Amino acid sequence: MTMHAKHEAPANGPSVIDIPVDGMTCASCVGRVEKAISAVPGVSKAEVNLATGKARVTLAGAQASAVAEAIRGAGYEPTATEISLAISGMTCASCVGRVEKALRAVPGVLSAEVNLATERATVRTADAGITPALVAAVSVAGYEARTIDEGRSEDGDAAARRQAEQSALGRAVVVAALATLPLMILEMGPHLSEAFHHWLYARIDAFLLKLVAFGLTTIVLFGPGLRFFLKGWPALLRGAPDMNALVMLGAGAAYAYSVVATFAPGWLPAGTDYTYFETGAVIVTLILLGRWFEARAKGRTSEAIKRLVQLQARSARVLRDGVESEIAIEHVRVGDLVLVRPGEKIPVDGEVVDGASYVDEAMVTGEPAPAHKSAGSAVIGGTINRNGALRFRAEKVGADTLLAQILRMVEQAQGAKLPIQALVDRVTNWFVPAVIAVALLTFAAWLAFGPSPALTYALVNAVAVLIVACPCAMGLATPTSIMVGTGRAAELGILFRQGAALQGLSEVATIAFDKTGTLTKGRPEMTRFVAAEGFTEDEALRLAASAESASEHPSAEAIVAEAKRRGLALVPAIDFTAEPGLGISAEVEGRAVLVGSARLMAERGIATITLAEQAASLARDGESPLYVAVDGRLAGLVAVADQIKPGTPAAISALKALGLRIVMVTGDNRATAETIAARLGIDAVEAEVLPTDKAAIVERLQGGRAKVAFVGDGINDAPALAQADIGVAMGAGTDIAIESADIVLISGDLRHVPEAIGLSKATMTNIRQNLGWAFGYNVLLIPVAAGLLYPLWGVLMSPVFASFAMAFSSVSVLANALRLRRFKARQDTPATAPGAAPAPAFGRMG
Repeated sequence: MTMHAKHEAPANGPSVIDIPVDGMTCASCVGRVEKAISAVPGVSKAEVNLATGKARVTLAGAQASAVAEAIRGAGYEPTATEISLAISGMTCASCVGRVEKALRAVPGVLSAEVNLATERATVRTADAGITPALVAAVSVAGYEARTIDEGRSEDGDAAARRQAEQSALGRAVVVAALATLPLMILEMGPHLSEAFHHWLYARIDAFLLKLVAFGLTTIVLFGPGLRFFLKGWPALLRGAPDMNALVMLGAGAAYAYSVVATFAPGWLPAGTDYTYFETGAVIVTLILLGRWFEARAKGRTSEAIKRLVQLQARSARVLRDGVESEIAIEHVRVGDLVLVRPGEKIPVDGEVVDGASYVDEAMVTGEPAPAHKSAGSAVIGGTINRNGALRFRAEKVGADTLLAQILRMVEQAQGAKLPIQALVDRVTNWFVPAVIAVALLTFAAWLAFGPSPALTYALVNAVAVLIVACPCAMGLATPTSIMVGTGRAAELGILFRQGAALQGLSEVATIAFDKTGTLTKGRPEMTRFVAAEGFTEDEALRLAASAESASEHPSAEAIVAEAKRRGLALVPAIDFTAEPGLGISAEVEGRAVLVGSARLMAERGIATITLAEQAASLARDGESPLYVAVDGRLAGLVAVADQIKPGTPAAISALKALGLRIVMVTGDNRATAETIAARLGIDAVEAEVLPTDKAAIVERLQGGRAKVAFVGDGINDAPALAQADIGVAMGAGTDIAIESADIVLISGDLRHVPEAIGLSKATMTNIRQNLGWAFGYNVLLIPVAAGLLYPLWGVLMSPVFASFAMAFSSVSVLANALRLRRFKARQDTPATAPGAAPAPAFGRMG
């Protein structure tokens, strides 16, 4: 349970925060926590209360995050409340760094992560009431923050804001282009065509042309381009310049120089009174065009979330007090009887009480084949009822439905930062100030050593440096790939609960599988029945199932289920006796029936020699043989086994093709376990393992720093899932809230495991491509813009080309991330026999 802390912020002096601490059991714990906190530089006082479970800390310069780390270092856990904020006004990676810095500086904040692509901040704090202070801190930093309601998707509002942003940028691009086009003709035309030059200047005075250029550029810069000045100038004054400041300085410098050259040429050295009005206008127009493309592309990165939101039904038809009525989805209550007609969406999660139909669950579980539903079946909100009418009882509504949980998990994963992002953050913190420094150095170098007119060369190259730099690409490189990758995973029925699992899964070398319920169906089924001489199969099975119907043993349930499937008429058994470890005996229709082991038959003097070889063969195949005797005679042999799931062989084959080591962990006896492992081609077996020992097995597999993933059903595998580097839980119906796992497979199909690994690897490759492009672009083009190639080949970069390159850089990163939307799971592949060539890996990107 999360405990909320109290936060005191005196007008002057240190701040006092209360941090809930989990794990303290005695006075010694209190002493250790107090000692750890007091050792943090900047902590003036620490008082820990065992009864309340809180640490009251007086901060005189220290940050709460440092205190939290000290508590963890002492072996305890600081409890935190998570707050989500929607941030607007960010344009580049530098903005992300500044917002994070502002949030982390608020007393009581343990950690803060900001995502440029999702425009969200996730703040972990010891104080649930700190939200107004967080919003204020973001505002002081020059941005806007809004709280996001817990338990509902922000996508509707976010989509509306994105659409409004796209529309505004579209209008700005049109206005800027209409003003820039004639300006380009007037300014560049005479340089491109001598005939046009003579025609133009013969009819229009040169000063009048400068005035027209001045007017058109002023419209562009202080109309559509005013946004750069309104955001860039305050950022510059705060000593925290961003992308807007670079554009403002570049375009503003070209404009200011041109204004002086037009209206006060005497202020400039002789021969340097050139105008660069078109440069400033084209810079603004191209960057606005790039941002418009960027906004459109960013909208497409969240299409998976949009599709999930669109799955939600808007209304439901419910039966209350015998009256049928249609109500809004938010008014459905647990226990309501809900009616669904063919072709309609199922509004909430529940259990069918009447009717039969096939339901298309592909959009939620990723399974293409419609699932048959009848009385007792679970149905999922957002899926589509195909061909029959259903009546079901609502069991989960609102934020508790599977679809709502999926939305929350996907949004959380999309907003996460991967470990690879740490390098980007370190670079972007100093990137924009460094670019401004390089631009100033470029200006000074060209002014001192450049050819005549040196001032002109100095200005043009300094402007090119300011404009070509692109922190946007670095800021978008990782989060856009995460957004698209996790969204595509959700469409396939794979939920990354932790964003870091997206990177961690790609680095796994060993995968350990729980057997029962994961590799196998988790329930015994009758696989074979062999009738003895003098008995028919159906008659012997009918008598055995009738006797076993009084038993609760899983093997008995499997025999009874098979008899019912065959339509055999069972009758009540009397004098039923269960003999633990041996079998059962009962009287059915006046006949004595025994079902059990060879030992039971031997004790009752019944010969089994005629079926002994077949029983031994079944045991070697990993099945459990049971004998059936009727009136003292051997009547048959029945085999019961926990069947391997249909998708398991293909999944194991695909994982081996990826070069992974496969380990099976089971409580079964070693002979049975090794038989199943040999059949599947599994590399190693850990048999006869107690559920409590599975975590220790995983820890041993992690020796030598190898990364291990554990795949289990999330019930008795929780310790192993938590111990593993990556825990993968199999979804169970509509219950996906498996806290110990990093990844949840909604349908429980193991073929999603290689799909998840394939998508993880594809996403990490995509991120590395984006980062390589973003860093490489800046490392290569900033020196070129500064004029590094001029002494060798006389090559200079035009500010106009620099603005085009900058706009293209961000758009290219987004376009590359969008390729992940085309990641496809391969079609089902047959099982690979041991020793055969492995099947191709699951998952590819088109």
